[in-house]
Amino acid sequence: MGGDDTWSSALHRLWQAASRAEEVSALADDVYAPLLATTGVHLVVGTRWEDRQILRYMRALAAGSDSPVITATSRSVPEAAVREPGDEPVVTRIPVAALDDAGWPEAELLRRTPGATFVVCTFRLDHRGWASLGVGVDASADVAAVEGRLAQAVDVIVACHTGILQRGREARRGADDALLAEASLQMDSSLDVEETLRRVARIAVPAVAEGALVHLLRSEGPEFVAATHVSVQQRRALEEIGRENPWLAALLARRGEDEDTVFLSGPELDGSPFADTAEAADTAEASDASDASDASHGDGDGARPGAAGGDRHSTVISVSTLRARGRVVGSITFVYQRPEARLPSSAFLRSLATRAALSIDNALLYELRRHAVLSLQEHLLPSQLPVTDQWDLSASYEVGDPMLDVGGDFYDAVTRPDGSIALLIGDVCGRGAEAAALTGLARHTLRTLLEQGTDPGTALSRLNRALRQERASRFLTAVVTTLAPRADGTALLTTCSAGHPSPLVLRSDGTVSEVLTGGLLLGVLDDVSYESHEELIGPDDTVVLFTDGLTESREAGGAFFESILPVRLAALRGFDAAHIAESLTQQAKAYRASGQDDIALLVARWTGVPPGADLLPHPLQLVRTAR
Repeated sequence: MGGDDTWSSALHRLWQAASRAEEVSALADDVYAPLLATTGVHLVVGTRWEDRQILRYMRALAAGSDSPVITATSRSVPEAAVREPGDEPVVTRIPVAALDDAGWPEAELLRRTPGATFVVCTFRLDHRGWASLGVGVDASADVAAVEGRLAQAVDVIVACHTGILQRGREARRGADDALLAEASLQMDSSLDVEETLRRVARIAVPAVAEGALVHLLRSEGPEFVAATHVSVQQRRALEEIGRENPWLAALLARRGEDEDTVFLSGPELDGSPFADTAEAADTAEASDASDASDASHGDGDGARPGAAGGDRHSTVISVSTLRARGRVVGSITFVYQRPEARLPSSAFLRSLATRAALSIDNALLYELRRHAVLSLQEHLLPSQLPVTDQWDLSASYEVGDPMLDVGGDFYDAVTRPDGSIALLIGDVCGRGAEAAALTGLARHTLRTLLEQGTDPGTALSRLNRALRQERASRFLTAVVTTLAPRADGTALLTTCSAGHPSPLVLRSDGTVSEVLTGGLLLGVLDDVSYESHEELIGPDDTVVLFTDGLTESREAGGAFFESILPVRLAALRGFDAAHIAESLTQQAKAYRASGQDDIALLVARWTGVPPGADLLPHPLQLVRTAR
């Protein structure tokens, strides 16, 4: 037989090849040729089996032949199940004449060679299947030495396969970690609930599965939110299933708060919309052929039951509960139409579900907080403004960022005993509960005083005194303007400011002027008096009061909206108060690249109707006008 030194050199080369191989089949030449060089060996044949009795692959090389015989198949050989080894390799000697074709597909090839004995080593590669490596020998062979060489070759093959699996697992873990990191980044970049849920579905397809459905848990049960699929046609079908299918609805209801991911396949899907169809096998044949041609393919690490053998892949679904901060927020259902070996592990799905749940819960909490802030903000502002034929009044309020908590901007308009109207606007320093409390105190104090006929300067002084008595830790700015109609059709503006941005007046001819007035912030010193500024406005003149959120909106280049405010206001000449208020707010919002302060505006347009004019009640006038 071949010398031991020759075999030792061949074995050394085999180990070197095994350390570089990316698939076991790459070792074939380094295994078969040295075994054939052994004295008395006429044929080397290897097989790969799955599920105990499914022959996936057979390769044979005879002495004197340059080309191996390779058979790729998915043939069931029930009698071969008895050959399946345990955890340790098993070496067996069998006369070729005693081989039964029903359990030994190698028999036909062995009978074509001079060898009288088949020496075969069966061994396990992974939990899904086993393999064998054998040689046909004649009487000249040292059978014990041949058995030793077979055992050594099998050791290299098993070690190579184990290394490939380990590297595959590490590569998959790396890919999974990268996918999870990207998923977290994508999902956390949105605080909109439905957009977050749609991103969960999109991220998973096709990297994790062929399709995905996401449901949000509501008090009345699961609510479908998003679905996606690699096929546009099947995506539409999934959307319909997610919304209306009773089988899926019942499954999700049964799952409840179960934290484990469940995989369903085969008979478990009977009666469901996921039962196997021809569509599930569109790409299966090419994939199966590839699987069968590679003896190392079929790493089952993390795989789940459900993918059938043969020429197609059965549909498998998994359902994972989305749980965050101790409560269930929804579920994600994945639809698979791929080989079993490519199904994700339960651990990966749990990690993805946990990240998705946290992102969804953050979005839900943001939504709740946003609604709470907006609701509180609404309660700090007047529900309506006075309706009068003499004044066209309107206001606008834009919350800079609801997550920054409730702001301190406020405004109001009140009618006074002498027939005039008072406008007030202010801004409390800071945000949050304390700012909200101070906002309520300031608005209601000023409103009460002005309704009683108190002049603007006295009203601001008394508010300042109240703030000092309450030991308020925050200061605020405010401006109060009273508008008193005169018999000549003009109106007298009396304005008092406590450190607040000056109001603007848009004249009927399109010019814009600033009401020059100033005074100390409220809540800073004990005894403060405020001086009033008076000026006249004519018919169709408009007074605009605002907070610094409007003027301090800043573009990317650093310029403030304040610098273009007069021009933007002048361009709104002729429009009613509501249009002016809304337009300025939206323009400032679109202008700013930085800054998230709230914007409040109060706009009053004087119609020019003098006191004592013979006017119908406002509602009756609207009816008459409509005719």
